[in-house]
This record gives sequence, C-alpha cells and structure tokens, in this order.
Amino acid sequence: MYTDSSPDADRVHFSPEQARTVMCELIGRLGYDAREQGLIADHLLDAALCGYEYSGLPKILDLAHAPKAKLPRRPAQRVHETPVSAMFDGGHTVAMITVDDATDVVIAKASEHGFAVAGVFNSWMSGRSAYFVERMARAGLVGMHTVASYPIVAPPGAARPAIGTNPVAFGFPTLAEPLVIDLGTSAFMMTELGLIERRGGLLPEGVAIDAAGKPTREPAAARQGAVLHFAGYRGFAIGLAVQALGVMAGAYMSPDKQCGYLLVAMRPDLLVPLDAYRQELSATIDRIKAVPRMTGVDEIRIPSERAFRERARRRTEGVVIDRRIWELLQALPD
Repeated sequence: MYTDSSPDADRVHFSPEQARTVMCELIGRLGYDAREQGLIADHLLDAALCGYEYSGLPKILDLAHAPKAKLPRRPAQRVHETPVSAMFDGGHTVAMITVDDATDVVIAKASEHGFAVAGVFNSWMSGRSAYFVERMARAGLVGMHTVASYPIVAPPGAARPAIGTNPVAFGFPTLAEPLVIDLGTSAFMMTELGLIERRGGLLPEGVAIDAAGKPTREPAAARQGAVLHFAGYRGFAIGLAVQALGVMAGAYMSPDKQCGYLLVAMRPDLLVPLDAYRQELSATIDRIKAVPRMTGVDEIRIPSERAFRERARRRTEGVVIDRRIWELLQALPD
C-alpha cells in the first residue's frame, strides 16, 4: 500500500493518494463512518503536506489512544442560532469534524450577513487551526479561530498546569495565497511532544517542567508536569485571552468544562471593498519582504509561506513517516 523509496530505511514514503487511503482505512478502524473518515483524513493529509509530520498520520495514534476517544459520541447539534451566530454541542465528537462543520456555517453566514461567529463545546482534538482559517480566507473572508483546551501549560512561576496550549489563528485574503497566521501560546505543542516521545527523543531545553516543577527534556516527565508558555508572561497573557474566548464558545458547558472552539468570520467590505483589501494587504506583504536583509539571510519569510511551498512540493513528492510510527499504526485493532 506504500512505496518505500526513501533513502532512509527507517522512513516510509506515501504518495498523497496512498496516504489518504491509508488514513481513511485506519480511521475507519476507530469507528468513524465514511464521511467522518474523509473529513479527518483531509485535515491530516493537509497537515502532512504542509510539513507538519506530527499532525499527519502519527496523529491517528493520538486519535486512537486519547482517553476521550473511549467515551460515547453522537452527531453535533446546534443548540442556539441567530442569523450571524451558531453554538454547537459537539456530542463528544472529535473536533476535526465539528469545527469543520462550524467553519461551513460561519462562511455561509458571514458571506450573507457580513459577520458571523460560532462556538463549539463538548468536542476534542481539532487539529491545525490554520486549516479552518485558510478556508475562510479563500472564501474572501477575514477569519479567526481560537482553541481553549485542557490544562497542560503552567503559567510563569507555577509548578502545575493551569490552561491549555491555546492556539490562535487568523486567515486573510490577498491577491495570491491567503495570509495565514497560526500559533500556539505554549513553548511546545503536545502533538509534537507525542511524536518525540514515540521516537524516544528529547524535548528542547526550556519548554517543559516535571511533576516537581523542575526543568525537564523527557516527554513522559513533561506529561506528568507541564509545558511552558512562549515568551513568559506575554505568552501566558495571550493564552489567557484565548481561554476567555473559550468560555464564550461554551467550554464550561462541556462535561469536563474544557475545550471551547471559537470561530469568527468577517467580510472586509463591512469597512473597505474586498478588492482594495486584497490589493493593499498584498502590497503590505510585498513591502515587508522587500526590506533590507541581514548578511546571510536569503529571504524575509511571511507566516504560511513555508507551509504553502511544502504543500506544493509534497503533492508531487509525497509524505514520509517513521517506520516505527507506521508499525504502531498497522497494529491498531480492526
């Protein structure tokens, strides 16, 4: 089912088509129907194509082994709705599905009314936020997506986690590829930590503490302790703002009062013509890229440029994962 053409014997190579087929088959083993398999596989494949290996095929292991995966689930339901808003009870379904559906809703409502907001609660594991805001931007909208998640990050000075990795993402339409900005407020993301743990590797210095509050590079020890915020109090402040938006998204209505996903979409022509917006933002990006560079620097790179280039390249060259990860995936029960 795969072509092992990598020069590294410890790596396994897939064409994009092979990877998606494998993803759907493995996700199906976990009890997801054909539509759900497709939504999750499309999300994971795009992550892999964009160069985020840990958010591609290896994430199926997280999907399989997460404690929440063992709980019963049902289709998401809209529990409150207005012409410009919708609140979803995710039914304990994986958020790569529920947030994707909510993205459809905010795109439709914002396209019609100029602005829309949606919240999703009682759901888990939404994947890359960039995936959703890019969809909004390609629809000619300015998009924002925030994720308040389970406590794994310790505020500055704390010896225990208090809030989630709490990423925030923005998508903006331009004359060319959208401008997509997606960042976690923690110094390290848990999905990548999981991949390093399975590989038997170590974390970078200064991103995690153990259960005693001491610095650690051991992934297992970090799971018992906490990861830290990027930039100290600045990262904590942004993470706390995302947590507050999670309350608005209904996180407190989830059984464990965790995980609130907020999506916002706006038509630029609420204020300026869309064509003018695209043109001026593109000009702004061009000006930034044209500033003088330091010695040895080839390019001023804009957020999302690397991912888009990787996606274009990997659509032809395919994606790779560690052979050990492939073996673990194959071992998932039918």
